[in-house]
Amino acid sequence: MPSIANRAAGVRHVFLRDMVLTASIGVHPHEHTAPQRVRINVDLGVEDTPDLVGRDELPRVVDYEKVANSVRAIVAAGHVRLAETLAERIAAVCLADPRVQLARIRVEKLDIFVDSASAGVEIERHQRDLSTG
Repeated sequence: MPSIANRAAGVRHVFLRDMVLTASIGVHPHEHTAPQRVRINVDLGVEDTPDLVGRDELPRVVDYEKVANSVRAIVAAGHVRLAETLAERIAAVCLADPRVQLARIRVEKLDIFVDSASAGVEIERHQRDLSTG
């Protein structure tokens, strides 16, 4: 995975690794009645605010606890047919913070195939995508 942190560009990497939640997800009838485990990874490219760099204060950073709580709320909100849809919803909530310039989201269904550890999707969205429509 290419690096997100870039000192010259003033971007830090904020991440949430291997969050495992139970979700109602899938297109098949049996997936509508039986929740399944998903693993979610969130990688954010966050703009450093030059006047706040170095201050030991929560408001100067993207709070990964808030990101985790947002992911939990999205997953708990109800059935989603596609892992892609879940990833897009997570990216959108992350990009709602204008300091987040990039959101890379991976959603993996963990129990989908007996001969695979997981199956899923990874997307990458940028703040500039929001301004171009």
